[in-house]
Amino acid sequence: MITLNIKNMGRFDNKVALITGSSQGIGAACAVRLASEGANIVLNGRHNDERVEAITKQITDMGREAKFVQADISDTNNVIQLVKDAIAAFGQLDILVNNAGVENNKNFWEVTQEDYDFVMNTNVKGLFFGTQTFVNYVKDAGRSGVVVNMSSVHEEIIFPHFAAYCASKGAVKMLMRNLATELAPLNIRINNVCPGAIATPINKKLMETPNLLNNVLKNIPMEKLGQPEDVAAVVAFLASDDAKYVTGSSYFVDGGLTYHYEEQ
Repeated sequence: MITLNIKNMGRFDNKVALITGSSQGIGAACAVRLASEGANIVLNGRHNDERVEAITKQITDMGREAKFVQADISDTNNVIQLVKDAIAAFGQLDILVNNAGVENNKNFWEVTQEDYDFVMNTNVKGLFFGTQTFVNYVKDAGRSGVVVNMSSVHEEIIFPHFAAYCASKGAVKMLMRNLATELAPLNIRINNVCPGAIATPINKKLMETPNLLNNVLKNIPMEKLGQPEDVAAVVAFLASDDAKYVTGSSYFVDGGLTYHYEEQ
């Protein structure tokens, strides 16, 4: 259960948000946070399962609507159709949160083309063409729009044995910066959110292995893992009119990790 304590409600009344990869973790927290402030939500994942049902119930219990669109972001045709289906679901789309992402833990010399393609197709290519589809909709409809990419502290700092992942997040960093300039005349803002070590299912092994966890905590000045809700709060800010003059920036949600990091 994702819990919230929010005083500023209603920032997303009459708005619709698509959050890719929103069946668990940070994506789910983003969906619940935006819904709690008024948005109707298009959820996405590879499978419609009990996790989706639970998140949908949380959102509908708030009096908002949630619809699920199944799609694998690593397939370009799928992600293009996902955005089109999201627009059709509510007749509009105002916010795109490119949250879906994957990583692959291998020595650089062992990475296969299949490993590389899966990471890059999901983290970069899918994001690229999903955003393009959203931009074309916004442009043609004469609307404004907001894009928030879920990047990583590893758009900035090293992560040995995750070469493809780091390359993908570096690409997302430069794509965001380039698009901020290109899309501003269309009244479309785009920013990155860069989580550090967050307590999500992808970090289950880390959280269950004390020596690994302690090594990570040594690199975090706040000496704790972040929570998905910490990331969702920054996404909500960037998606809202509170950030109407913010575009082309990366926001680190990392407890101070990025500029304190030392590889052990």
